[in-house]
Amino acid sequence: MAGPTHPADAHDAIRVRGARENNLKDVSLDLPKRRLTVFTGVSGSGKSSLVFDTIAAESRRMINETYSSFVQNFMPTMARPDVDLLEGLTTAITVSQERMGANSRSTVGTATDANAMLRILFSRLAEPRLPSPQAYSFNVASSTGVGSVKVAKGASTQAQKREYTLVGGMCARCEGMGRVDDIDLTQILDDSRSLAEGAITVPGYTADGWAVRMYTESGFLDPDKPLRDYSERERDSLLYKAPTKVKIAGINMTYEGLIPKIQKSMLSKDLEAMQPHIRAFVERAVAFTTCPDCAGTRLNDGARGSRIDGVSIADACAMQITDLAAWAGTIDAPEVAPLLSGLRALLDAFVEIGLGYLSLDRPAGTLSGGESQRTRMIRHLGSALTDVTYVFDEPTIGLHPHDIESMNRLLLQLRDKGNTVLVVEHKPEAIAIADHVVDMGPGAGGSGGEVVYQGDLSGLRASGTLTGGHLDHRAALKDAVRTPTGSIEVRGASSHNLRDVDVDVPTGVLVVVTGVAGSGKSSLIHGSVAGREGVVAIDQSAIKGSRRSNPATYTGLLEPVRKAFAKANGVKPALFSANSEGACPACNGAGVIYTDLGPMDTVETPCEVCEGRRFQAAVLAHTLGGRSIVDVLEMPAAEAARFFLEDDARVPAAAAIAARLVDVGLGYVKLGQELTSLSGGERQRLRLAARMAERGDVYILDEPTTGLHLADVDNLLGLLDRLVDAGRTVIVIEHHQAVMAHADWIIDLGPGAGHDGGRVVFEGTPSALVADRSTLTGEHLARYIGA
Repeated sequence: MAGPTHPADAHDAIRVRGARENNLKDVSLDLPKRRLTVFTGVSGSGKSSLVFDTIAAESRRMINETYSSFVQNFMPTMARPDVDLLEGLTTAITVSQERMGANSRSTVGTATDANAMLRILFSRLAEPRLPSPQAYSFNVASSTGVGSVKVAKGASTQAQKREYTLVGGMCARCEGMGRVDDIDLTQILDDSRSLAEGAITVPGYTADGWAVRMYTESGFLDPDKPLRDYSERERDSLLYKAPTKVKIAGINMTYEGLIPKIQKSMLSKDLEAMQPHIRAFVERAVAFTTCPDCAGTRLNDGARGSRIDGVSIADACAMQITDLAAWAGTIDAPEVAPLLSGLRALLDAFVEIGLGYLSLDRPAGTLSGGESQRTRMIRHLGSALTDVTYVFDEPTIGLHPHDIESMNRLLLQLRDKGNTVLVVEHKPEAIAIADHVVDMGPGAGGSGGEVVYQGDLSGLRASGTLTGGHLDHRAALKDAVRTPTGSIEVRGASSHNLRDVDVDVPTGVLVVVTGVAGSGKSSLIHGSVAGREGVVAIDQSAIKGSRRSNPATYTGLLEPVRKAFAKANGVKPALFSANSEGACPACNGAGVIYTDLGPMDTVETPCEVCEGRRFQAAVLAHTLGGRSIVDVLEMPAAEAARFFLEDDARVPAAAAIAARLVDVGLGYVKLGQELTSLSGGERQRLRLAARMAERGDVYILDEPTTGLHLADVDNLLGLLDRLVDAGRTVIVIEHHQAVMAHADWIIDLGPGAGHDGGRVVFEGTPSALVADRSTLTGEHLARYIGA
């Protein structure tokens, strides 16, 4: 006979009551602990608002409150989510899609501690022996010094001379960057002007700004003399002078030459993470070449010359991780057995998670969102922590159907260690492994925010919800495919892992490029097709925007609308911008007032003057078609597309942009909705809508199904068809079987990843791929359509 249950066993669920974050409508539900729960529903239905902005956010906020007030002052303040009650929370670890940092010194090895393990290994076993693990680090420079120290001996103090030597692994020529930069001075200086006239043409260096005042008021330079008349000494002071203390406007500041200042502020950052105008300047003004001293390895001669069985640490980091794992398995050294065991386990985790094709010297900033997410997962797989809540945002992004099976095993592995696993996901293969399913809907935006089903998978199938109805839906192969109008020739493509690939990409049709993760798809298309004249490439890079940014400003729709309002009312267009003259003076157009309460959370309250509408009251008196600018910004895109075609509100340019938003499935999104409130999938489709305005004969889309619900994929296929029927060539890099089945032509790369890939293993129609079944893609596509 079973004994009485322990009171602690009653806390077996996370209880949410009255969640209203973003579009959630008083959501209440219980989530089982130590189980795998999948959240699904159409894009914008409220999945991320519930999982990330409510459950995970409150867990992080409560953990932050356990730190001392002193520590909390250095941490970002987090407001409590809009929810009545949250019970049963555990520590939440969020594994997001965000691409890894903008630090150009960060690599796959440094981000996962693999480099640290290798440095210790080489410091113990390599010959010739170097003094410490730091001697193998490209972030540590060698240095020496001489000085005196005072040593107390008895009643006297003696001064003694001491020397120190620190042996680091950093290449002195490139300072551990692996590349050297050659700055074109004509792109940063206009010799015909003086400093006061704006001779420095670097972004952010305006003639009256602080950056330039440092030079004009330093006393080292003549601010009114054209640069072409500078003496050699003056020119050297402007460009290369070492940091020197100066006083500007009574403030102590540090003067530094323009070249080292640009190198520190711009060139040390990852190019991909820069703002567009800064990136354009760097690409125009700077030529990056591989460092001739270290051949791009970032390491000095000493680190490269110290070897284990003929392999240097640079060689090890350059190996594909599958090869590195095999090499580590051949080392027999009992004296470092625990270290070797940890290194082998870490490398095996890379392979198991589907990242064995990477190398440890791969810059972290070049990883895709999916690769970044899986790299972050690695540190949790071997963790001794249990009873943790792991939160994943579409972990199958960028994964071939073959790779999804491995990802599913890893998620189940985390659950089986006694953890709660919450996954936001759309793929049927990932939903299938759930212990519990929460389906959000019924629609998106204002039409969503409700739980339309929760329970097991069989119940979801019978629920009649949009997700349940599409769970077993399968796209069929086309009865007939389009005939190409020509081809784009690619010859001898060899970037990254491509092996001298020759392929003809047909034009005038829908082409899908597929293959397992790391097989060379992006290298082929972005490296050999993108960049040609008439080609518009829409990649996975993130949208950058503040809470002041919205779909109307991002797509350019607001500009013609402001001009139409101004013309209709005989006033200036600037009045209809919340970031300009029309802004509410109380909140400066933010719509909210922030109150800093010191050690407590900053309170955000709607502005009482404009009532959150962001504009001055006088602006709202001006109308277009009977609507104020606030009314227009509150319109969903679908309504706006119709409104701007009406006679008294006719703005064809705005109507065209709103129609593109509808085309990409964002008809429900309000024009003035903050970009920060959009989900990852919504942001990518917003980017697609903005780029569709560009004139091009060829469109390249990189995994456009990211963040799309099963029902939304059908809408995407319709958009792709319309683009092709309008005479364009559409090339889609994609893993989704529905998109493959809908293609006119498939190019499959493989057969594996990394150096096991890089070849075209099939090119032809989808039906031929299914009939052939000679590749992993063919096998999975055949299984998908039931062939």
